[in-house]
Amino acid sequence: MKTTFTHIINKTIALLLLVLSASVAMAQQTIVKGVITDARTHETMPAVTVVFDGTTIGNSADNTGHYHLVGNGNYTKIKVSFIGYTTVVKTIIPGQAQTVNITLAEDRHILQEVAVKSGKKTRYTNRNNPAVELIRKVIAHKDENRLENFDYAEYQQYERINISLSDLSEKFKNKKIFKNYQFLFSEQDSDAIGGKNLLPIYMEEKLSDNYFRKSPFTKKQVIQAHKQVKYDERFVDNDGLQTYFNRMYMDIDIYDNNIDLLNNQLLSPIADAAPTFYKFFITDTIKDVVPNLIELSFTPRNTTDMLFEGKIYITQDGNYAVQKALLSVNKNINLNFVRKMQSTLAFEKTDGGKYRLSQSDLKIDFGLNKNKGGGIYGERVVIMNNFVANQPRMPETYNGPAQMIAFNATDKGDEFWKANRPDTLKAQYANVYKNIDSLQTIPSFKRTMDLVTLFIAGYKNFGPFEMGPVNTFYNYNPVEGFRLRLGGRTTPELSKRYYLETYGAYGFKDDKFKYFLSGTYSLNNKSIYSFPQNYLRASVQHDVKIPGLESQFVQEDNFLMTFKRGENNKYLYNDVFRIDYVHEYLNHFSYKFELQTWNQAPAGELLYQTGIETPVTSKNIVNTLQSTELSAELRYAPHEKFYQGKIYRTPIPDKYPVFTLRYQQGIKDFLKGDYKYENVTGHIYKRFYVSQLGFTDVDAEGGYVFGKVPFPLLNIGHANQSYALQLDSYNMMNYLEFVSDHYASVNVDHHFNGFIFNKVPVLKELKLREVISFKSLWGGVRPENNPVNDPTLLKFPVNRYGVPTTYALANGPYMEASAGVENIFKLLRLDVVKRLSYLDHPDASQWGIRARVLIEF
Repeated sequence: MKTTFTHIINKTIALLLLVLSASVAMAQQTIVKGVITDARTHETMPAVTVVFDGTTIGNSADNTGHYHLVGNGNYTKIKVSFIGYTTVVKTIIPGQAQTVNITLAEDRHILQEVAVKSGKKTRYTNRNNPAVELIRKVIAHKDENRLENFDYAEYQQYERINISLSDLSEKFKNKKIFKNYQFLFSEQDSDAIGGKNLLPIYMEEKLSDNYFRKSPFTKKQVIQAHKQVKYDERFVDNDGLQTYFNRMYMDIDIYDNNIDLLNNQLLSPIADAAPTFYKFFITDTIKDVVPNLIELSFTPRNTTDMLFEGKIYITQDGNYAVQKALLSVNKNINLNFVRKMQSTLAFEKTDGGKYRLSQSDLKIDFGLNKNKGGGIYGERVVIMNNFVANQPRMPETYNGPAQMIAFNATDKGDEFWKANRPDTLKAQYANVYKNIDSLQTIPSFKRTMDLVTLFIAGYKNFGPFEMGPVNTFYNYNPVEGFRLRLGGRTTPELSKRYYLETYGAYGFKDDKFKYFLSGTYSLNNKSIYSFPQNYLRASVQHDVKIPGLESQFVQEDNFLMTFKRGENNKYLYNDVFRIDYVHEYLNHFSYKFELQTWNQAPAGELLYQTGIETPVTSKNIVNTLQSTELSAELRYAPHEKFYQGKIYRTPIPDKYPVFTLRYQQGIKDFLKGDYKYENVTGHIYKRFYVSQLGFTDVDAEGGYVFGKVPFPLLNIGHANQSYALQLDSYNMMNYLEFVSDHYASVNVDHHFNGFIFNKVPVLKELKLREVISFKSLWGGVRPENNPVNDPTLLKFPVNRYGVPTTYALANGPYMEASAGVENIFKLLRLDVVKRLSYLDHPDASQWGIRARVLIEF
């Protein structure tokens, strides 16, 4: 009994001692919490490292900038550090719970060009260079530190794009024209990117769930919420604007060998070939964070090449991972209109010990003048949280398209965004949505947008009807002489279902009226000029046409088409009735069905004549040629991006191919059709990026006509006799020079992006860029379609002297090549074009200079 009692007493005392020691420990526990903000912008700062000074005990601030630190030691200080900011040390009271808010100031030297100074200047070399040895280890471990290293991964992502007019002077801000718009202007620190005065013009936000699966490979984004500044659709393609800005401000994956930036590719500082193009320097070792970091600075060997400069911070825990990266571009880079560019990438360690991207911030300031004057400033912020690795979901989670949008994604209100936005909006962007909505109610702004649309798109809006395009109002050609045209079309303001378009034209030389009229019914209650299209259209046209002319983004009666080289006197009077059905899908697959009746009559010096070596008589002259055609077209352009203009879609270049397959069936004795035939055409386009050597556009096409038809129904080579450089046409070929019933073509256009000129002392200052191209056309005419073998067929045309001007490709391919210089004054391309074959043809020019206006970054 005594032993039992003693045992109970001992256990009680031990328990009391344990409770007492725990209470003492709890009394000595130090708890520090607070919020971390930027000293200049007053914005909260996520991912900032906070530790008890002199220890490795610490953590990082969350996405709202809040931190919470707990320790049981006698700690008197905390250390707060973030790459690009000056480290702060704060005194605390040990053994107490307390709130300590922190402000961090930027390190102004963070992105200055690396300079290595010593008593004696030494030549940089990769051999025996510890910085190069380190970057090679980073390169060797790249695959281990990528998202693709996980079998499964998922995370939530918030992204925001802000666009503003930047570097605006006080004089500009106070102009009379902006008297009613002062509420739009905002201010920031004068030394910040974009200058003191900003005028925000666009903002877009997205919240999404993202899923990754390694095998089979799947990346899927489900957009749960989306908000965007929207302008009046009469003036702006809002979807195209969103696509364009998202293409400009793309995700930067430093682990990719090449990084897309402004439709160019810049070599990553940790690319496999990085040591060949960059210089690397170990500039610091950071031991007050866990894990310790090595600061590795880098700069281009040639400052005009498409390369970054900046700093990356490498972990010393054996992963050789990038924990943070600060990327910029050299002021001498051959990149148009970019004043400043800065990208900050932050990475967090996962539970598995690997690193993943947690936040990125890309800022770019553009300007016509790189040193002063107004410009455009944009910023894209991406924050990723709630990361989960290697926990697979149900298979259906990964099925479907790569991007899906929740049905109510655009219905989220202000309260939702305030609660779910992981950071705080800058003051200048807090009221952007409301301000732009207010702006569009001001009459003077509507008038301004009306004038801008007239100047850029060529249409004058009158509410339910718009008149244009103005660049077709005047034209001159040898058949019509002086030509006037006036036309227009209805807008969604009249109806979102029904659309009418028309024009009337008159030629003063041929004294004939021409016209066009179409009616379109939208089957998806959307504008027929917006994506995805789904409509039924019927049209009738009576007008002139040049056989074989395929103008790229230029209408045939555009004023600029007045100016042509060589003989240009073979035309057609066309009477066309057409019914089209077009259906596009969100995955950029589309199909098109078309029924067309076409009556063509020769005009100018073009003559339709049958017989072999027969003089021109009324018996062998054919006044008109009538055909009826039913066609189907399939098109697939994965990940296609474009801006929808008033007339054309302007493609935004990317690396993905475009496939087109077209089948045409000529029907005899239906709607007066005289010919039975089949025509099959396939077309492929793709851009290939070759890193520092630029990019190559490859265009391949092939076709075959089955059946017996006269030459106007054969494939006519796409010629160009204007002085404008046409990428999809043969610039030294004459109109109607080649016809074929079977053909194949390959066009190659390579842009070096200044890779060669950047090495030439004088030329590199001009920021010129080299371009070369080669075009070829193979084909021929089978005996059954050659008028030499059949007097019932139309003879190939001849000129006024009886010399043939239309040929089959009987002596090999037609070829032409060019070498040129682009980026002249940042907008002009000039090519010297050489015709390489069929030089004995009449009016065949061997050499030519062609120009193309194109604004690129």
